[in-house]
Amino acid sequence: MQINITGHHVELTDALRDYVHEKMAKLERHFDHVTNVHVILTIEKQNQKAEATVHVSGQDLFAQSETQDMYASIDGLIDKLDRQIIKHKEKISDHNQKSGGVKSMAIDA
Repeated sequence: MQINITGHHVELTDALRDYVHEKMAKLERHFDHVTNVHVILTIEKQNQKAEATVHVSGQDLFAQSETQDMYASIDGLIDKLDRQIIKHKEKISDHNQKSGGVKSMAIDA
């Protein structure tokens, strides 16, 4: 999984980078097919916003979170992405199970 981190009006410290990498590892535990993640950290006046685009097999997922604390924004972002990835994984597995089923026919004599 490749993670790109961009900062707008914020200095990207090693602590922030490590925190994002640590939290993104949680996403990879739930779904192995995450290929690329682009995280944008922004500070606008009092609000600190974290947003990310996650490229998974067949779809792009986007989420953002805005709070007074950057670490809390990152936590909220990861929670939202985690829910979306689990939902995406369930859709894929449900689709595969439905397409492989065999219909049986009962004939009354």
